Amino acid sequence: MRPSVTTVHATPVASGFTFLEGPRWRDGELFASDFYSERVLAFRAGPSPTGCHEVRTVCEVPGRPSGLGFAPDGSLLVVSMLERSLLRWDGRALTTVSRFGDLIDGVANDMVVTESGWALIGNFGNTDAEPASLRETALVRVSPDGGADLQGGGLNFPNGMVLTRDRRHLLVAETFAGRISSWSVTWGGDGAPTLGERRVWAQFGDPPDYLDIERATRELPVLPDGLAIDAHDRVWVASSIGHGAELLTPNGAPLAFVETGGLSPYAVAVGGFDQSVLYLCCSPPLGTVDPAHTTDSVLYAADISALR
Repeated sequence: MRPSVTTVHATPVASGFTFLEGPRWRDGELFASDFYSERVLAFRAGPSPTGCHEVRTVCEVPGRPSGLGFAPDGSLLVVSMLERSLLRWDGRALTTVSRFGDLIDGVANDMVVTESGWALIGNFGNTDAEPASLRETALVRVSPDGGADLQGGGLNFPNGMVLTRDRRHLLVAETFAGRISSWSVTWGGDGAPTLGERRVWAQFGDPPDYLDIERATRELPVLPDGLAIDAHDRVWVASSIGHGAELLTPNGAPLAFVETGGLSPYAVAVGGFDQSVLYLCCSPPLGTVDPAHTTDSVLYAADISALR
């Protein structure tokens, strides 16, 4: 028997951004990248967690920031998309951890950082100036000392990623395949994650037999972008052509939906002091505007306490 789907309405809490991405909750604030202003921002709620948020600039990042994470010492790790590098912000200066442009051709993108400080970084598989050049790619694995190699090939636009609570599986959103893949993970003595067997965890629509951004946007019902996971291994899925984020059970069944109205959520994060808030980085649906020249991106928040 399929579980009933609960609908929750999100509210805007901050606006006027170019393209928000990569949200991460840390120490009472939500951190997020704003692509085209080349800034990492931090948002803090007022008296209400779904009311107006204060915003500050954490750092400026050359080459367009995307994926965010935190090293074991608390420093902020940031992916520079165009420079295809991993940077570190220690509160005073931005330094380079790793440059991996020799490993991938496409623009670097979202990231997950492990407890021991290893990073797994996705990429477009093409340049965003040449959407017709989409091709399969792999994840970049970066060690805490900056060494980089590839993991998990055959991916179609790897985007949001989450580790399950037992750390045995990595879920990867493959945006233009309309699917979420699950990779088994083994861990080295130095904390290095190694990807093993792959399976399809969720497929939205018919599996495409093509690599075509425009066709996928037309034909697939969901383009999974950002992911977030809760304490019960339930996964929030943002769709760059949808009007809200879906909560799926650990076996992929729909459980809840957070509506965002006319904007599409490109990334999500579970936050709030008691993990009762879902944050959604929203912008106009994919392909409808050029975000490099607009400030239509909005941060939404929804009270998900009833779903815990």
